[in-house]
Amino acid sequence: MNIDQCPIGVFDSGLGGISVLKELSRLMPSENYIYFGDTKNAPYGDKTDEEIRELSEKCLEFLVSKGVKAIVIACNTATSVSADYLRKKYDIPIVGIEPALKPAASNHPDGNILIMATPVTLKKDKFASLNAKYGNNAKITPLPCPGLAEIIEKGCIDKDEIKTYLKNLFKPYESKKISAIVLGCTHYPHIENEIRESFDYDVKIYDGSLGTAKETLRRLDEVGILNKSENHGTVEFFSSESGNEETEIMKKFFSI
Repeated sequence: MNIDQCPIGVFDSGLGGISVLKELSRLMPSENYIYFGDTKNAPYGDKTDEEIRELSEKCLEFLVSKGVKAIVIACNTATSVSADYLRKKYDIPIVGIEPALKPAASNHPDGNILIMATPVTLKKDKFASLNAKYGNNAKITPLPCPGLAEIIEKGCIDKDEIKTYLKNLFKPYESKKISAIVLGCTHYPHIENEIRESFDYDVKIYDGSLGTAKETLRRLDEVGILNKSENHGTVEFFSSESGNEETEIMKKFFSI
């Protein structure tokens, strides 16, 4: 098989990265994809940096064993902790994801912007540098969301549980006009409607999935390994859990 026809590997700690996989597939429908969800070890947000790097490397090695031509880290926590480490160790294009702070700050220069993310992501230098770079005008407020990814990870989302969580999360900001919300975890786009419905006015929502897909396309084009086929590509799902239940949930999330 020519390298341009080899699949793109995508991994996340669980189901969240499927939001990135969707954007990749929309932007590059002729590419083949292999998605690996490390559901056995999810979530990554409560693990040490050393554990996250070790788990990320195992995900990457699994995908490399499947003959992928590039890796997309579809997890903000894994990107923050592991991306630089993996790039130094492996000779394969590796694209990470980051919160879409740039477009949010550009479009709402004087607004109040909330960044929803796991506590680990918000503590990392990567977030601090993004905040320093794009937070000169807009008021950017980090909003840790402990446990939210785990609720979504259940696969069968309980709307009442989500709504109660979000109501409590946003309660301190009821007196403020929120201009935009940046989704700093790939799980959160799966509940975008519920987030939107938490406000009685229009709040713009941004996530990094499209930017990651565009950067992946750019990187593949740069090294000449884009799939130029006119046929629609394939998508395969794998989980670190044994059995088919998790992969069936992944397929369901992908088709929504």
